[in-house]
Amino acid sequence: MLEVRAINQFYGASHTLWDVALSVPQGQCTCLMGRNGVGKTTLLKAIMGLLPVASGELQYQNDNIAGRPASIRAHIGIGYVPQGREIFSQLTVEENLRIGLPARKDKLRDVPETIYDLFPVLKKMRHRRGGDLSGGQQQQLAIGRALVVEPKLLILDEPTEGIQPNVVREIGDVIQRLNQEHGLTVLLVEQKLPFARRIAQRFCILDRGRAVAAGAIEQLDQSLIQRYLVV
Repeated sequence: MLEVRAINQFYGASHTLWDVALSVPQGQCTCLMGRNGVGKTTLLKAIMGLLPVASGELQYQNDNIAGRPASIRAHIGIGYVPQGREIFSQLTVEENLRIGLPARKDKLRDVPETIYDLFPVLKKMRHRRGGDLSGGQQQQLAIGRALVVEPKLLILDEPTEGIQPNVVREIGDVIQRLNQEHGLTVLLVEQKLPFARRIAQRFCILDRGRAVAAGAIEQLDQSLIQRYLVV
């Protein structure tokens, strides 16, 4: 579904991504891994059009979207949950969710009930301001907002960061359900190995801006973990 081919990206004079290649097969969950500062979030932002790429291709459903504006991503079926959630704290839960409605092809005017089925807490709190929610609830809201656009590909940047264990479990259950029961393709950045092993079928490791290993999650062995993931 998504093929990243020889992507190079710069911050000023700093070369941050070096000929990065990444394959995200349709219907699977792929986990992007690596230590802090190796380029994971930079790569996601490049895919989303939030950062320019110097060269390379971003093939999404056989269409090269590199260089196209970020605004087209939701309309072509890509949902994005950024690191830090970035919800609108002064808007209510329902208002946050409604932001994604204009990108839907069916022109639905109300928040789909499926979002509330996945995250019942959001229905209970739909009239509360986003800033009043706990960190875990805000993460569920951010994921729900991305799902409102009815994506074919869901991209999540560290969805378990700073969240209590019981909500981490709930978020993992939702991602698994969307991926395995509904066929949603998922690309996520994740630092927690047990979580990654539980929900991902594939992995890709970045190190110093380069893709250094990739394969089925069963191939993520101790030597790779020690070399590229252990801090």
